[in-house]
Amino acid sequence: MTTLSDRLAGCYTGVVHDVMRAMGLRDFTLPAELRPIMPERTLAGPAFTIEGRVDESADPHETLLAWTGLLSKAPAGSIWVSQPNDRVVAHMGELSAETLKNKGVLGCVTDGYIRDVNFLLDIGFQAWCRGFIPRDIVGYWLPSAVDVPIRIGAVTIAPGDYLVGDRDGLLCVPQAQATDIVERAEAAMATESLVRKAILAGTDPQEAYLKYGKF
Repeated sequence: MTTLSDRLAGCYTGVVHDVMRAMGLRDFTLPAELRPIMPERTLAGPAFTIEGRVDESADPHETLLAWTGLLSKAPAGSIWVSQPNDRVVAHMGELSAETLKNKGVLGCVTDGYIRDVNFLLDIGFQAWCRGFIPRDIVGYWLPSAVDVPIRIGAVTIAPGDYLVGDRDGLLCVPQAQATDIVERAEAAMATESLVRKAILAGTDPQEAYLKYGKF
């Protein structure tokens, strides 16, 4: 059965962006500094959101207990989306990625760093992040909330909102409008195919635009 996540994954971000812009939506493009470790792979699905905070006095056991508790809560078919409010330590790594992948989590997006990148590549766990660092969260970072709206750059991501990311970047698709947006994106891609066919056949680009209303 084809899911909405599957359909969204079949839509490239450029067309999804243009559809959402035409609908009057704003502030749905995540910062360009967030990049995927596997740019050839599209990631699409609903967000499991996490907010966190730095606590340099935290007990190491407490931090690991809280972290493993987060891993237990992440639902299958979701994307792990984290606002750690930190640019010092890694917020995804080997054992965590293995755990999430085995649970059916599609990938992760963190507004911070990750580690164990070679392992994540080996197991095919897509991760979007700002960079890499070997230091972990132990004795330094704690989650403060899950399944709450979080903010990454200018984008507010509510639990269940859809994310879609490919080599061009990452977008947040509001849950309430996701089906409509996907349908419009699929229709737009069909129109683009007609424009492409016309251009390849030698049609003047302006004529193609006027005929199909898209370019």
